[in-house]
Amino acid sequence: MDHFIYRDSELHAEGVPLSRIAREVGTPVYVYSSGTFEGHLAAFDRAFAPVPHLVCYSVKVASNLALLAKVAKLGLGADIVSGGELFRALRAGVQAGKIVYSGVGKTPAEIKEALAAGILAFNVESGPELAAVSQIARDMGKKAPVAFRVNPDVDPGTHPYVATGLKESKFGVPVDEAFGLYLRAKDDPAIEIVGIDCHIGSQLTSVAPFVDTVARLRALIARLREAGIAISHIDLGGGLGITYLDETPPSPAEYAQSVIGALAGEKATLIFEPGRVVAGNAGVLVVQVLYDKITPGKRFLVTDGAMNDLIRPSLYGSHHGIVPVARGQAAPVTVNVVGPVCESGDFLAKDRPIPPVPQGGYLAVKSAGAYGFSMSSNYNSRPRAAEVLVEGDSYRVIRARETREDLIRGETL
Repeated sequence: MDHFIYRDSELHAEGVPLSRIAREVGTPVYVYSSGTFEGHLAAFDRAFAPVPHLVCYSVKVASNLALLAKVAKLGLGADIVSGGELFRALRAGVQAGKIVYSGVGKTPAEIKEALAAGILAFNVESGPELAAVSQIARDMGKKAPVAFRVNPDVDPGTHPYVATGLKESKFGVPVDEAFGLYLRAKDDPAIEIVGIDCHIGSQLTSVAPFVDTVARLRALIARLREAGIAISHIDLGGGLGITYLDETPPSPAEYAQSVIGALAGEKATLIFEPGRVVAGNAGVLVVQVLYDKITPGKRFLVTDGAMNDLIRPSLYGSHHGIVPVARGQAAPVTVNVVGPVCESGDFLAKDRPIPPVPQGGYLAVKSAGAYGFSMSSNYNSRPRAAEVLVEGDSYRVIRARETREDLIRGETL
């Protein structure tokens, strides 16, 4: 579901023409649909209504404060992987007691901040991290809430860069070692065991890997129960995919039905960390065509959007639909959509049939809400794009476009 539709041949975000935003705010610009973002959050939450659960939105996916404020307003939680994301979530109004903290490299300062804030759980990913959390908790006179992130060695069937549950991954504790760490934590007065966590990857398009993961987790939970270790929550992470091209991922309702069935009989609260499925189709990147460059071997649409604005095509070879903001009747032509960055890897699409767009016209890069702006950079000393949130028939700038002065802030001659 999304709210980006053509009206009278003009692509709109909800009730606002994208060309109006492009003219008034400039390009490149990320445009988010509030209705889509909130609708996806609500749909995911509603799917698990039959069981005790908590939806913790994955902050890394799209971390603008205005979006996080909508998460907080709905009473949902947050999945974070850094102290900066903790800062963002708290600033946006997310309750600390609904925040879970993942990541293999939490620093002592970050652990202290999270303990002081009173987060729901640290998803601990190694023995050395457990020791660090324990020591810091003792020093602070606190008890740290801990769930171990278990690596079940399940193939999620996704891009290797976003597969996190295989044995060669840096993430989590191997399932065969997790039991020993739970026993160690049980005897530690500075640690409170609260749950078990698992996240096997991103952009999954089948429920089978999730069901396989649940089976492996349940076997471990049974062993823990026999050892007198109670688990109050089961965190199954995120990873549910979206349609970029021709994928047919399960809906949140289908996913919920499978997971709830696989966990039948377990009394623990379920925690989920959706991200891409919430934000992916809630955002587009609008760029302007600078030149239509024709060479003997290729035709290029050179735009003001580049790999520093949206790195997914260059980094993952990923597909994003690209459509004209103003739709005409001319037949598509095959082009490479590229940017001005000084890299041959700077492209948004290759050999893509797109209806002709005149110089100065606009293109919308679809499904860019997840890992779009949040992975952008200042490469080639390019200011990062503005972000805009559309709410019905109006829009507001939720992040101003960076300036040249922003580029050198903090630097000295």
